[in-house]
Amino acid sequence: MAALGWLTPRRRSATARSVLAGEASAEAARKSTQEALDSQDALDTSGREPQFPVHGDAMAAAFFDLDNTVMQGAALFHFGRGLYKRKFFETRDLVRFAWQQAWFRLAGVEDPEHMQEARDSALSIVQGHRVSELTSIGEEIYDEYMAERIWPGTRALAQAHLDAGQKVWLVTAAPVEIAQVIARRLGLTGALGTVAESVDGVYTGKLVGEPLHGPAKAEAVRALAAAENLDLSRCAAYSDSHNDIPMLSLVGHPYAINPDAKLRKHAHSLDWRLRDYRTGRKAAKVGIPAAAGVGAVAGGTAAAIALHRRRR
Repeated sequence: MAALGWLTPRRRSATARSVLAGEASAEAARKSTQEALDSQDALDTSGREPQFPVHGDAMAAAFFDLDNTVMQGAALFHFGRGLYKRKFFETRDLVRFAWQQAWFRLAGVEDPEHMQEARDSALSIVQGHRVSELTSIGEEIYDEYMAERIWPGTRALAQAHLDAGQKVWLVTAAPVEIAQVIARRLGLTGALGTVAESVDGVYTGKLVGEPLHGPAKAEAVRALAAAENLDLSRCAAYSDSHNDIPMLSLVGHPYAINPDAKLRKHAHSLDWRLRDYRTGRKAAKVGIPAAAGVGAVAGGTAAAIALHRRRR
C-alpha cells in the first residue's frame, strides 16, 4: 500500500484521515482476533518472570512493525513472488518488484514513489474482488516465502511479551488481511493494517481513511489501547523506520530494530533500546530484555497486477 505526500520522510502530525485509518484498523484487528485475545489472557507463564516485559501486567502490550523489523524485506514483495509462481503476471513485472525490493533492502526505508504506485494500482483494480481471495493466497505464500524470512531475534522479543501474558500486535501499512495471516502464523495476538472498504466480503475500491503508515500507525495504536484499556506508558513498540517515530514515541518502552540511519540517530539521542539483526552486532547502550536477547487495499502492487491480469 502507499500514500501520497504523507509517505515522504518529513515528520507530520496526524490528519483526520490518519485518525480514521487508525481507528478502522484497530476495530478490524479487535474483531478478527477476539478468541485469540481471550486465550492470551489465560496464558500460564509460571516460572519465567523477566524484569521486562513485566509478567502479568494486563495493561501492557507490544506493537511490532512488520517490514524489516519482524520480516526481512517487504511482505508485499514476497507476496508478489508467490503470485508470479502461480503465473498471475509476467516476468517484466517481477523484475520491477525485485528492483523495488532491492532498493528497500539497501536503503532500509520505503520509497514513496513505489508505494504510491502500489496504492494507485490497487485501488482501481481490486474493486469487485472478494476479501477471501487475498486471504487464501496469503496463507499459501506465507509458508512458501515468508516463514523463512522472520528475524529470529525479533521473534524472540515478541515471544517474551507473550510469555509474560501480554498481547502482541503487528502494525503495518500492508493490507490487514495479509498482516492477520502473518500474525496468526507467528502466534501473535493480531494485526493492525491498512483497511480497504468492503461490502458483503467484496472490495468497493476505496480505503477506509488512508494507508496505515506514519501518523496513522500511531493513531491505530492509540485507538486500540483505548479500546483494550492499555496504559501506553507500560507498553512497548518496535520498528526499523524513522517513519514510525510517532508510534514509538507513544509508548514507554520504544525499541529501534534494524534501524535506518535517521531512526538510529533519534534513538541514540533519547537513549532508546537498539538491536540490529542484519549483521549480528548488538547495539547495547541500553540493552534489551534478557528473556528476548536469547532467542490496504488488498495486495499492493503485486496483488493489483495479478488480479488485473486475471480479469483480462
